[in-house]
Amino acid sequence: MSQQLDIAANHADNPLDHVEDVLHAHNWVFNRMNDDELIVEVAGKSCNYRLLFIWQEDMSALQFCCQFDMHIKREKMMAAAKAMLSMNETLWMGHFDLPQDTGIPSFRHTCLFRGMNQGSGAEHIDDLVTIALAQCERYHTVFHLLANAGNHDEGHLSLALMETAGES
Repeated sequence: MSQQLDIAANHADNPLDHVEDVLHAHNWVFNRMNDDELIVEVAGKSCNYRLLFIWQEDMSALQFCCQFDMHIKREKMMAAAKAMLSMNETLWMGHFDLPQDTGIPSFRHTCLFRGMNQGSGAEHIDDLVTIALAQCERYHTVFHLLANAGNHDEGHLSLALMETAGES
């Protein structure tokens, strides 16, 4: 029985097939570079986002990254790190990241797919994308303040980090 489980785990469905189903349902145009990578550009309320999906078959893991369409300069990295610490403390899943080499803020999450059944993959992916876009929209103002050339004070960032009710 254990050998059967090992064989099943090694032949997990590629979740990028489910990603394609979700993207088709949203009428989003995407590019699947190979069996293990897929990229799509989507328009949010505040800015455009690049969604990257990378499948690691040997780990049965899907890495997901939702990149903002903006760049944070090196001199603002410390302020960005402090802001992301506050943001990440409020998240239930995933985290915000800011690689020093690109300066492009992103929301990242890795999902394990071992043992997931065939029918739940697309729903799982749709939830992941919905949550990521909601979190990115929620904190867009923080990254926007950090990306702009002008000086910001901590008061502006503190206000942008506050939980608000309603919509602007």
